[in-house]
Amino acid sequence: MDEIQGTVDDIIFQNEDNGYTVAHVKEKKKNITITGCIPYIVEGQNLKIKGEWVLHPQFGQQFRVISCEEVVPSSLDGIEKYLSSGVISGIGPVTAKKIVEYFGQETLKILDEDIGRLKEIDGIGNKKVETIAKTYSKQREVRNIMMFLQTYGVTVKQCVKVHKRYGENSINIVKENPYALTDEIAGIGFKTADKIARNLGIEIDSPYRIQCGIRYIVNQFCSMGNTYMTLDKLLKEAKKVLGVAQGVIEKNIQENVLDGKLKVEDIEKKECVFTMPYYYCELSVTSKILTLTTSAYSDLKINVDGEIKKFEEENKIEFAKTQVEAIKGAFQNGIEIITGGPGTGKTTIIKCITEIFEAAAMTVFMAAPTGRAAKRMAEATGREAKTIHRLLELGFNNEDDRDFLKSEESPLQCDVLIIDEASMIDILLMNNLLKAVPMGTRLIIVGDADQLPSVGPGNVLRDLIQSKCVKVVRLKDIFRQAEKSMIVVNAHKINSGEMPILNKKNKDFYFLKCNNEEEILDTLIGLINKRLPKFNEKWNKIKDIQILSPMRKGTLGIKNLNIRLQQVLNSKSKDKEEMEFKDIIFRVGDKVMQTKNNYNLKWTRIKGEGEKEGVGVFNGDIGYIDSIDDERVTVIFEDDKKIIYDNMYLDELELAYAMTVHKSQGSEFPVVIMPMFMGPPLLMNRNLFYTGITRAKQMVVLVGLSKAVHFMINNNKSFERYSSLKWRILNILDGNIFSSDENFVEEDK
Repeated sequence: MDEIQGTVDDIIFQNEDNGYTVAHVKEKKKNITITGCIPYIVEGQNLKIKGEWVLHPQFGQQFRVISCEEVVPSSLDGIEKYLSSGVISGIGPVTAKKIVEYFGQETLKILDEDIGRLKEIDGIGNKKVETIAKTYSKQREVRNIMMFLQTYGVTVKQCVKVHKRYGENSINIVKENPYALTDEIAGIGFKTADKIARNLGIEIDSPYRIQCGIRYIVNQFCSMGNTYMTLDKLLKEAKKVLGVAQGVIEKNIQENVLDGKLKVEDIEKKECVFTMPYYYCELSVTSKILTLTTSAYSDLKINVDGEIKKFEEENKIEFAKTQVEAIKGAFQNGIEIITGGPGTGKTTIIKCITEIFEAAAMTVFMAAPTGRAAKRMAEATGREAKTIHRLLELGFNNEDDRDFLKSEESPLQCDVLIIDEASMIDILLMNNLLKAVPMGTRLIIVGDADQLPSVGPGNVLRDLIQSKCVKVVRLKDIFRQAEKSMIVVNAHKINSGEMPILNKKNKDFYFLKCNNEEEILDTLIGLINKRLPKFNEKWNKIKDIQILSPMRKGTLGIKNLNIRLQQVLNSKSKDKEEMEFKDIIFRVGDKVMQTKNNYNLKWTRIKGEGEKEGVGVFNGDIGYIDSIDDERVTVIFEDDKKIIYDNMYLDELELAYAMTVHKSQGSEFPVVIMPMFMGPPLLMNRNLFYTGITRAKQMVVLVGLSKAVHFMINNNKSFERYSSLKWRILNILDGNIFSSDENFVEEDK
């Protein structure tokens, strides 16, 4: 890490929301451009800055700031120049001279300890002292907080949040209980708080530490897709992480429960520990689902059989028996689930259902969890389809918390709601969706229950199906047109544990055998760069061909694949701007993906229909780098939304020439290439294999080891996912949990 010291000469750009700044600093006679999160700096400040030199393709050498601190002068001349520089509101050159002449070497001490004494100087009244004190106090607070926290790895942005939350008491509060930061400041977790606590001498068995550590362990477990953690697993992990006796852990679990931060409940004769958001979400979803299934719906005077026949004639198709059952069920039930694999006609059924409802003058809304899935839905039906977030009108109630404008108080105004790709919906999103569904609205949930479950917590679609409280129609018949596709045929074979049909002439499913990982890698690169674009000139090698891998690490993990693919597909050029961020090089033209939900990033739509501006970009959204300027990266996403990332948010982007199968959920690509190699058994399973190949529209190419193909098909094991939604529904139906509906509603509150 390098260090420079100089005076802030000019502030070129500053984002007041997050402190991101571009400025010129004069070090001796040299002008240096600095960039980074540097809140509250002003021209004239003398700074000591630590960071690293970077070469910007357009603006040349710059200094990227990692940490900085203000250097206060010691000589009378230096103090006068410092005060007269404008660094403190209310003090100009004349006032600065008066203050230094009056207090001499004690000037800065007076400002720090007894700023009211400035009134002793002629011409400085109460109002001016208040202005000076406010600015100086704010700068001193933030400076002290940063000096205190940055040594523990807390970022500048997080320091600003600490100051906004606690103000002048920040350091005292952190010293008393650093674990409070984990509840109050986004991005500061237990490990950081524990590091601060240990340095402050806080005891290993402090209740603050143990209770925070317990919540951290439960949250980490839930981040893997679970809604709770069994008590025996929690005790075992807590002893290992916290290093204290089981009795201490049990006592502090109870304290968390008494404080309303955790809930312990018996699930299928095992004690289980919930964080409160997931606990209440499961209660709420259970309540709403059962209410919808047991409520009376108006009798629709529609000749459904006649409408189905009319649709078949107009579209020159003939529905299978289960497809007819699914269509009729949408009119006979208040809520219905339609599930089936590729080629079983789910989209055609949605189109038919929509047309019949609309012919009866009923309002139909359609939505899906991702932008890509919503776009496919719209293209297939010829009607508007939104993401669920957009349907619910995403907003936010403070800097970090999302909020949906559509809820019980402001429900969706529709007669029918159709949700596609429901396997991707986690318990949190389902809860928010159901809150906005008014009584009397028909709900049709469509998805493939055999795909990987949602990235977020819960197992919603499978739990609802297995609870048998909702009308479920399973589609098994493959449309005649789909039967021509080996992708569809092989998807069903793999899902049934059978070997796929490989390398059939003039078909769309191929396997290229390789003997080792390096050979697989070379073959992947050759396929995407030359062979496949040559095979079909319409395929764009970057946009249309997608590599899907089970893993992030290793030779065939997406991290290494993206580095190698970028070198070939979007190589370094003097005509392309680029920048290095951590261990990733971002270059104009790169295919990138958003890796987490961000409800605050603003976007503008550069073309197409819909809102012209808004907020929110979501985990799995794919885009392309349009420009790089002043360490800001502009990305155009596939739904024509333009988002500008400064370096505060760049860690939410990653290259997407290759992506994990999990991240590809809800997406569809003309061509999918999957490396087949031996990896961890819990990852290399049938479920993941099936999900990967069903992302392909026109061609699948498997590259690698024959034994890996066999292993994944035969391996039907996957990570056990802890979710209690099915259990809650079944026990309500059996009358085993609550004695009355009234008690259930009360518990839900």
